[in-house]
Amino acid sequence: MTELFSIRLATPADAPIIIAHRRAMFEAMGVGSRADLDAMDVAFADWLADRLACGEYRGWFATNECGEVIAGAGVWLVAWAPTPRDQAALWGYVMNVYTHSDYRRQGLARRLMRAVMDWCRGHNVHTLFLKASDTGRPLYESLGFRQTNEMRIQI
Repeated sequence: MTELFSIRLATPADAPIIIAHRRAMFEAMGVGSRADLDAMDVAFADWLADRLACGEYRGWFATNECGEVIAGAGVWLVAWAPTPRDQAALWGYVMNVYTHSDYRRQGLARRLMRAVMDWCRGHNVHTLFLKASDTGRPLYESLGFRQTNEMRIQI
């Protein structure tokens, strides 16, 4: 019954909701201790405020019929060097995709991802990347996302 839900853009005043969604996303995946998540909240609040202010972070929310935010997704616009397959100056890093547990399996994350993708197409952002949880992977694959050969090290 997703017809009862609306999608809206996030504003800088929505920063506390974005921060809460990010924390809940990591908690749902079992990543980080309470202390780790508390430290992340503080650091992310500063990071997010800067990126919302300059337009590098865009967010979308799904709201229920009462106007309550029940799901969200965002994209961080990252300056990127042109590649043979994409000469655009920005790539989008999809992040903070979260749906409140009472509203899962109703197509909200898909609707939010389509809003992100549509916005990016209209703003010359042609490459999106993300880190998928095991439960989120089927959604992203159904939208056309594919695994890459990325490697990582934490030093």
